[in-house]
Amino acid sequence: MSALSVRQVRVRFLVLHGLRWLPVGLMIPVLILLMQERGLTLTQIGLAAAAQGIIVLILELPTAGLADALGRRPVLVIASVVNLASGALLVVADTFALLVAVWALQGVFRALDSGPLESWYVDSTLAADPDAAYEKGLGQGGTVLGVAIAAGALLSGGLVALGPVGPVTALTTPALVAVALQVVALVALLALLREPRPAAGGGALRASVARAPRMIGEAVGLLRRSRVLLALVAVELFWGFGMITFESLLPVRLAEVVGDADAAAALLGPVSTVAWLASAGGAALTPLLTRWLGAAPAAALLRVVQGATVAAMGLLAGPVGVLVAYVVCYAVHGASNPLHMGLVHRQVDGPYRTSVVSLNSMVAMPAAALGGVVLGLVADRAGVSAAMVVGAVVLAVAAPLYLPAWRAARRSGSEPRPAGPLDRAPTDGTPSDAVPSAAVPADVLPAAAVPVPRDPVPAGGADAPAPPR
Repeated sequence: MSALSVRQVRVRFLVLHGLRWLPVGLMIPVLILLMQERGLTLTQIGLAAAAQGIIVLILELPTAGLADALGRRPVLVIASVVNLASGALLVVADTFALLVAVWALQGVFRALDSGPLESWYVDSTLAADPDAAYEKGLGQGGTVLGVAIAAGALLSGGLVALGPVGPVTALTTPALVAVALQVVALVALLALLREPRPAAGGGALRASVARAPRMIGEAVGLLRRSRVLLALVAVELFWGFGMITFESLLPVRLAEVVGDADAAAALLGPVSTVAWLASAGGAALTPLLTRWLGAAPAAALLRVVQGATVAAMGLLAGPVGVLVAYVVCYAVHGASNPLHMGLVHRQVDGPYRTSVVSLNSMVAMPAAALGGVVLGLVADRAGVSAAMVVGAVVLAVAAPLYLPAWRAARRSGSEPRPAGPLDRAPTDGTPSDAVPSAAVPADVLPAAAVPVPRDPVPAGGADAPAPPR
């Protein structure tokens, strides 16, 4: 079987990435309403959804280590089957227990799905051309994500507008179509994703499972050995905390300035579609930011700009200003993700790539949970505006964490080389900057020499999206 070219790898990655997120876009507008239609309260829905977060937190690193040890393709196939089972159960779930099972399966899916496809893309691209600028595909992945979710949301609205189809309610129709699209995504995965498998059979599986804990430990050890990687992962703590502002508090803030919750909900539907398209557009602009500023300075600047947009959402008095700030916030969010992930990928070797990507994603989950509690408390005591300003400050103060990557690149004239398991930790236990590589990657070439890369995603994160990382 002939090797894939860089372009073939990128096209396959984008197709699979879009098919993964299109069903999510279908479900975003109707999921809560569908569960309420089945007689469940918001409290029950919230408690059930917590099952996803708990399971992801438990399984994120073990499944990432399994993907690095066993292979990305088999883990993604298992993830797709679990996702399909979750979607099919959602179609009929009408009790609290069944809903808990739906979200628990989603947690298993998210843990398995987080990282392997992106890692396959980066490693396959480097296998085709060690000097390839894989950031271009990461950026385009963000664009595809935004467009897929926006298209899914629009399709969902159209399906609901058609009304009931026989015994199927209007709100159930998008769930059925989402299941059909998940089948398409699984078939595409089997057809398009190629991966060399040095061994197969029960013995290889047992050996891979046995290797997974060591892979996890060595991936975690990279954080101790690389100050750059440690700082990049720490950005996710602030990012996860601050995302609560535009994921959860914005609807409450909009209802506050509009003066009517129903009117705010009616506005937020189409504006959310525009916001996801803006996220895709922001991702498409990242090549310019990389050429003008460099990856690390651009990522730091966007953290500050996003904090400013969240502060504007909290302080502007009218709905137009709040919604414009919301759309700009998503544009910045879409641009930030590929810049951040490109920097993370530069710090890690292929055998540990999925584990490190999952570790980067995983730290955002407890931070988001903490943000929900803290910002909710601030909103109850001091108002939603005050809570959004606090979240804005948290987002902005993450900007200096990109300085180690920037300083290392400036000092060496190239990006730091990926940290590997043979790199020794300093004897005093202090994290060290990764040792510079002899190669000069695209992120730090002079502006005129940089290949035009990327377009942007949440991820990261649950299927109720801020763009996943």
